[in-house]
Amino acid sequence: MSELVYPPVISSARVMFKLMGLRFDIVGQDNIPEVGGAVLASSHVSYLDFIFVGLGADKAKRLVRFMAKDSVFKNKISGPLMRGMHHIPVDRSAGAAAYDEALTALRDGEVIGVFPEATISQSFQIKDLKSGAARMAAEADVPLIPMVVFGGQRIYSKNTPRSLKRGRCIAITIGEPMHPQEGDDFEAVTAELRKRMEALLEDTLARYPDKPESDDDRWWMPQTHGGTAPALGEVD
Repeated sequence: MSELVYPPVISSARVMFKLMGLRFDIVGQDNIPEVGGAVLASSHVSYLDFIFVGLGADKAKRLVRFMAKDSVFKNKISGPLMRGMHHIPVDRSAGAAAYDEALTALRDGEVIGVFPEATISQSFQIKDLKSGAARMAAEADVPLIPMVVFGGQRIYSKNTPRSLKRGRCIAITIGEPMHPQEGDDFEAVTAELRKRMEALLEDTLARYPDKPESDDDRWWMPQTHGGTAPALGEVD
């Protein structure tokens, strides 16, 4: 597969991150296989999470293919980039085609990135998950890898202040692979996936080095950790 677009995009992102002075705290990179297919199931707190999930796979030298809304592919600017990076458009009215394309990619040894919460969590906690990631991993016979990203909401997220303030930390935590099989109870597998993601989030928050600078700055922390973000399920 030709990779004329993805590497330059990664290089450009690294330059941008350096200019912004972002600090990255990445744990669990060895849980991503260096070869073979895998499904990365990540939490979702910002519009930049697809970049951060990709960074989590950098040590394994893997390029992550994301399933994303087809509207992103129709945009004059992002569309050519998304297609050039071989991401997978998802038309919610005809999702079977995207699912089949992702299965083919997994069986060909690609890493597929999925946000099983489906939308950004405005509580910055783990929402209810869709079962598609578990089903996909089982059908393709590849590992399902739980993952958490945190900090991107301080830059650009849904209904929050946008900021390019320098020096912020982005924390990425990658859990041990799960191995769902065809015939499993996928609702139970998905419940276990959520449980593991919640545990990863707790670990991430426990080591996250930045603290709110004032009461007005507590909006980016979950209520469960002294923040003023909406409660889980309140607006999600």
